[in-house]
Amino acid sequence: MPAPGTRIRTITIMDDAALYRLMAWLSPSYPVGAFSHSHGLEWAVEADEVSDAAALESWVEDVLRHGGGRQDAILFTQAHRAAAAGLSAELEEIAELAAALNPSKERRIETLSQGRAFLIATRAAWPAEFEPLGEPGSDETAYPVAVAVAAAAHGLPLRPALLAYLHAFAANIVSAGVRLVPLGQTDGQRLIAGLEPVVAEAASAAELATLDDLGGCALLADIASMRHETQYTRLFRT
Repeated sequence: MPAPGTRIRTITIMDDAALYRLMAWLSPSYPVGAFSHSHGLEWAVEADEVSDAAALESWVEDVLRHGGGRQDAILFTQAHRAAAAGLSAELEEIAELAAALNPSKERRIETLSQGRAFLIATRAAWPAEFEPLGEPGSDETAYPVAVAVAAAAHGLPLRPALLAYLHAFAANIVSAGVRLVPLGQTDGQRLIAGLEPVVAEAASAAELATLDDLGGCALLADIASMRHETQYTRLFRT
């Protein structure tokens, strides 16, 4: 028996096919257009709120713990559970909530455009029995819901799928920061390594949360996405 207070690590076993799918779907090369979104970071860099590696790490950490990352994790968890259980009506409600629950126009564009692109590519290359989420070309499926439904439809366990999603979410913002600040690629990888426990913490919190826990307080990140709409010179779509 482990000593009191000893942390026990739980390992989820996935088969090769499940791991392969996760690696493919959440790879930077998957055609969802993630490279064109900075989650408002471009304005933060312009405003000198993020000007070095330490500031970028703090920014991403706050988004994961208190902002869009936390919200996506909760929506992902609830959508995966509903899809896995075949609760179509509940899944539709989650999808509608995810599409509506965005603090800015650009944040809505970001999640819906990536969700649409993900479903089109996945339904074409990785066909499965998807729960009804509108027509295949629908613009109304948020990205975390789209990935969660695909994962459930292919029998991928929640925990590794959620971790992979959050890693990709964080890595995309870091990648934007590497280009915008700018930083070196090695600095970017150090940041991603340093965010590992934050991603795990966000996933664990989401697994215990309900839809009633949705919300956030990463206010500067939300304001940044609003200010980005009218930013004069832009490299990123959001």
